[in-house]
Parts: sequence; structure tokens; C-alpha cells
Amino acid sequence: MSATEHSGGGGGTVAYIQHHLTNLHTGEGFWTFNWDSIIISLLLGAVIMWMASKVKANLESGTPGAFQNFVEMILEFVQTQVKDSFPGHNPLIAPLALTVFLWVWLMNFMDLIPVDLLPTLAAGVGIPYLKVVPTTDLNVPLAMALVVFVLSVYYNLKVKGPVGYLKMFLFHPFGKMAVPANIIMTMIEELAKPLSLGLRLFGNMFAGELVFLLIALLTLGATLSAGLLIWFPLQTVLDLAWLIFHILVITLQAFIFMVLTIVYLGMAHETDH
Repeated sequence: MSATEHSGGGGGTVAYIQHHLTNLHTGEGFWTFNWDSIIISLLLGAVIMWMASKVKANLESGTPGAFQNFVEMILEFVQTQVKDSFPGHNPLIAPLALTVFLWVWLMNFMDLIPVDLLPTLAAGVGIPYLKVVPTTDLNVPLAMALVVFVLSVYYNLKVKGPVGYLKMFLFHPFGKMAVPANIIMTMIEELAKPLSLGLRLFGNMFAGELVFLLIALLTLGATLSAGLLIWFPLQTVLDLAWLIFHILVITLQAFIFMVLTIVYLGMAHETDH
């Protein structure tokens, strides 16, 4: 539904923003399924798999094409981050970091599509709501952060052993004389990792989406008039400026999520505390 349609229907500014920030969902409470976030995330994951298969099928050792060069540049970039941030060797870390970086970046990239385009197309086929940026749905960043947290616990137990992992809670960070404080502080530290990882991504992407919506409101319900001739060029300039800046934001957020994933799993592989 476009901004003009909202205004004409009496919904106004609040209804327009609420509409764009509402997921297509079923169920209530814990069993709520945000189908737009789920489907778009899976489709973008399929895009990554298709790109990987395409590169694999067209590998050239002599003079690779532009697309292969681009993919190899990303691979080298991710490998460098793993070497700099991860102690030792684990064959899972580099593929995981690459997947995280590409998947988060593609989900963030959906924020650069004009805010009314896909929801309007969806409304045309009877879909009332469509929130097209999965990372602006809190469930998606927290779900990814939870996977990183589970992997972190798994590798802590695998590398340190159950006794070593327990000692981390008992004796870190204040030593043997402050066991109760150590338990509380370490629990807070461990739980803060997935929360900060997910909330950081969600907060930045939600704010970016909200700015795009506010820019779109400049011509909410406008008709062909002298006012439109003033506001539409301003809207275009602001939209373009924010879009260019937001390209940096979506890339930075994908990079931060990837690096923190590597760092948290690296900490799980450390045996000395």
C-alpha cells in the first residue's frame, strides 16, 4: 500500500508507518510466525547457494572472470578476518563467517529497495502486509545470535571440557576468593554476548528503515501542486543521500556481526582464563 493510498484512506502518517513495520504473521505470542521474514531469509539464503554453485561450475584457473574475481576477493577478505581474530584452526569457522557476512548483507540490502515497491506489489496479489527487511524483525537477528551462542557453548565444552567450563564460571574474573560474584558476572557476560550481537544489528537496521519511511512521508498524500514540486525534489535528494550512506551501514553491520561471531567462537577455543 502506497503513501498516497494510506492518506486517502484516512490512515495518515501513523497508519503508514505501522503498516510498513507490521509483519505478515500467523499465531499469537511465542508461536507467532513472521512468514515474510522467514520466506525472504530463506530466499536470500538460496541466492547465496545459487551463487556458490555458479562459481563452482565456472571456475577458471588461468584468467578468471569479473564475477569470480569478486568472489575470490570476498573469500580472501573473510579468511584474513578469521586469521586475525581466531586462535588455532577450526574448519567450520571460515565457512560460517562467510555465510554470516553474505547472508546478513543480503538481508540488510533489502532496505535499499524503495519502501513502497514490494508492499504495493504484494497488496496487488492480496498480501496485506510485507516487511521486506528480515533484520528489522527482532526475531531474525536474535535467532542468528542464538545459533552463535549455542556454538560458543558447544566449543567451550569441547575445548575446555565440562570441568574447565565450570571453572570459568567459578574463578573468572575475580579469582578463587569471589566465587559467587564470579558466577554472576560470568553469566551476565555470557548472556550479554548474544543479546548485544542481535540487538546491535536489529537496532541499526530498524533505525535505517524508519529513516526511509520518514523520508517517504514528505510526499504522503500529495497531489500535483506547487507544494509537490518543492517536496518531491527534496525527498529525492534526501533519499539518495541516505541510500548512499546506508550502503556503508549495511556493509558495516554485516562485517561487525561476522567479526563478533569469529571473536566469540575464538574465545570459546581459548583454554586459559
